[in-house]
Amino acid sequence: MRRPCRTVLYLPAANARAVEKARGLDVDAVILDLEDAVTAELKPDARTAAVAAAVAGGFRGRLGVRVNGADTPWGAEDLAAVAAAPFAVVVAPKVSGPADLTRFAEGLAPGQALWAMIETPAALLALPQIAGGGGPLEALMLGTNDLALALGTGPSPDREPFKPWLATLVAAARAHGLLAIDGVFNRIDDPDGLGAEAVRAGSMASTERA
Repeated sequence: MRRPCRTVLYLPAANARAVEKARGLDVDAVILDLEDAVTAELKPDARTAAVAAAVAGGFRGRLGVRVNGADTPWGAEDLAAVAAAPFAVVVAPKVSGPADLTRFAEGLAPGQALWAMIETPAALLALPQIAGGGGPLEALMLGTNDLALALGTGPSPDREPFKPWLATLVAAARAHGLLAIDGVFNRIDDPDGLGAEAVRAGSMASTERA
């Protein structure tokens, strides 16, 4: 039986105050971000902080980290540091095909799970192949922010442009026994909006099966 993954909290690894607060929150997973939430000059410090947070532990849910892409100046060092630290989950950004998935998977330590972020048009078209990647792949996650830019849809409160792709991602995940994880909700000051989006997502498919 897979562990439930209904609530995933993303936060910048460089924000020490947010990381400390996250330790007491009742969420299924905490993902420390080294990618989009961290500026270039802070990425080495964020990597060090993420590893220190993992070693210190104390999180109520599973602890993961989103590394930078393999084609960036920080990707290789991120993977090397993460593989040597007690992270349960590694989130791979901008996975556009099976080859990207393989590069990330080869850098993980035994027992670390891989979540593939689907946030490019190429990834949408390659979903069946990505989902069938096997190995440490545990979940597919739709990166709605980057997809909105790449597809030119712009912001959409009801997420109407994403519904076909959300359904396709769920189908690909289910076909291969993976978790299907929704995209992030950006407005942390809007609990009503979060609730409404969760209801809409739940109407399409549960993110977890027993």
